[in-house]
Amino acid sequence: MTRKTRRDLLAALGASAAVGLAGCGSDGGSTDTEADDGEETDAMDGGMDTDTDAMDGGMETDTDAMDSETETDSGMGGNANVRVAHFSPDAPNVDVYVNDDEVLSDVPFRAVSDYLELPAGTHVVTITAAGDADTVAFEGEVTVEADTDYTIAAIGELSSEDSEFRPLILEDDNSEVGDDMARVRLVHASPDAPAVDVTAAGGDTVLFDGVPFGESGYVEVPAGTYTLGVRGDTDSNDGDVVAEFTVELTGGTVYTGFAGGYLTPDDEDAEAPFDLTFAVDSGAGGGGLVETGSLRVAHMSPDAPNVDVYVDDGEVLSDVPFGAVSDYLSVPTGERTVTITAAGDADTVAFEGAVTVGTGDYTIVAAGELTSEDTEFQPLVLEDDNSDPGGNMARLRVVHGSPDAPAVDVTAAGGDAVLFDGVAFGESGYTTVDANDYTVQIRGDTESNDGDVVADYDVSLNGGTVYTAFAQGYLTPDDEPADESFDLNVVQDASY
Repeated sequence: MTRKTRRDLLAALGASAAVGLAGCGSDGGSTDTEADDGEETDAMDGGMDTDTDAMDGGMETDTDAMDSETETDSGMGGNANVRVAHFSPDAPNVDVYVNDDEVLSDVPFRAVSDYLELPAGTHVVTITAAGDADTVAFEGEVTVEADTDYTIAAIGELSSEDSEFRPLILEDDNSEVGDDMARVRLVHASPDAPAVDVTAAGGDTVLFDGVPFGESGYVEVPAGTYTLGVRGDTDSNDGDVVAEFTVELTGGTVYTGFAGGYLTPDDEDAEAPFDLTFAVDSGAGGGGLVETGSLRVAHMSPDAPNVDVYVDDGEVLSDVPFGAVSDYLSVPTGERTVTITAAGDADTVAFEGAVTVGTGDYTIVAAGELTSEDTEFQPLVLEDDNSDPGGNMARLRVVHGSPDAPAVDVTAAGGDAVLFDGVAFGESGYTTVDANDYTVQIRGDTESNDGDVVADYDVSLNGGTVYTAFAQGYLTPDDEPADESFDLNVVQDASY
């Protein structure tokens, strides 16, 4: 029977051309081999970690085919261990054949199989559309050596010649690693992403430097939990963070992290956004990707000094002044212990308590006063609505953090438009308005929302954007312990 070609498969899927961006260069590490041209490429010295079950999504494995006697071009004896990873974002589910025997079926995107035994030697590997053996995406020879572990990663795109669909043959280093260390590998499989740096500790630790599409590498790091920042490659490794992932690395374990999908899925033919997939390769096991939420801190206590903020005894923010609002931080979900201390003095604790973090976005507002029992210093834990308000709309939240101010109304258009009604100290609320320039008035709360204006502010609200306005400071600073006058601090939370 005549088999269809890769181009036939592309036509059958109705795909159109997409743009792939491939980098170049590497600096040592394990060796990656492309099966279709037999050339060797040095891999990067670096890696990442893992938490993905092997090949879920309905894939079936034909182990009998892998274990059976197979004719090869080589007389070498013994077996190799081989697994398959599907990271071609615009390809359908696939079946995998070795020497015309089906060994894996219906493999979905982002799946990573278990290791399967394959006799040492040269084999013909064929990748087809699932359930359609005549529609071939790739067919070529792969040579494996005895007592060696391999990963065959299907990468690239069916719809692009710049990042053409192909198998990337990786030799896996599954040798023992120390009980207090983990070995992690990064595989760059995102066809529209440029070369990347991967950092930890807020950028202070560089794990991978300049890894282009189609390359990989290992690094060994102390066991522990890391927040990894994926950045565009720069000489100083301080490019913009395009994605963050929190990973737990267990001692004595080897991991592979596959960076796959599209950085800009809206510009591509497949809905496969950029993400990190982790697989445990060998060793003690456990660990991997940690589910996280996003957390930021706003210092709105007018008589408090600069503060340091700790989450589970780890310092996450230092020397935060009054009126500052931090960027969002990636924090593991669950019950976290948040501690706020005087800056540089961990023994002077202003607050310590449990905060439950889900998978959403949160703002912790340090509110109240250190010197007053009426408005005692306390954290306000706010769940943020950072969803898209729509292209011509803006979402605005007001947070009342002024300890000597009564409940307020917030109006616009000279009082004709009531944005917020009767917001008391420590309370907050959202409203959605047309994107526009506004003069907002802060008034004492009345039933008719026409109280005296105590302050007004010009505010520009852009479409598709979410804002929070913090009412902060003292209405009458001369009567208070700190000279922090009332103000409206408007920050951007999200933009689309």
